[in-house]
Amino acid sequence: MNRAEYETILEQAIQAEIDAQKFYRDVAGRMTDAFLKDLFARFAVEEKKHETILRGFWSVIPENLPFEENRDYKIAQTVDRPLVSADMRPADAFALAMKNEEAAMNHYTALAEGCADPRQKQIFMDLAAMERDHKFKMENAFVDIGYPEVW
Repeated sequence: MNRAEYETILEQAIQAEIDAQKFYRDVAGRMTDAFLKDLFARFAVEEKKHETILRGFWSVIPENLPFEENRDYKIAQTVDRPLVSADMRPADAFALAMKNEEAAMNHYTALAEGCADPRQKQIFMDLAAMERDHKFKMENAFVDIGYPEVW
């Protein structure tokens, strides 16, 4: 893989994180519930962190990214994507976030599966692992909010 291909991959990943930030800021602006407004604003901040991580990759192709690849409750696969509404419940907010992370994870996994270049494939797998880790965090929050009886 050459530098231009690597930069294209990163540009697309960074743009996806910027789009996610905008989405979460827009949703936060529509919320009337203070908790959900703050929750979606924090999601936007988290996506900004993802963008910063990806921007850090510009200088070097890392050997390994610091993301746990195997943690996946697979809860997102069992939940329908909720619609954004000003009066959505916290559990729905986390469900929406985990569905977004799941979509990003699946996107990068599909790109990796179709990749012939081993280094490029590894970048896609590392990006998928990063999104899987984010999904895992959202699934934890979903379980904590959606099923308080487990506390």
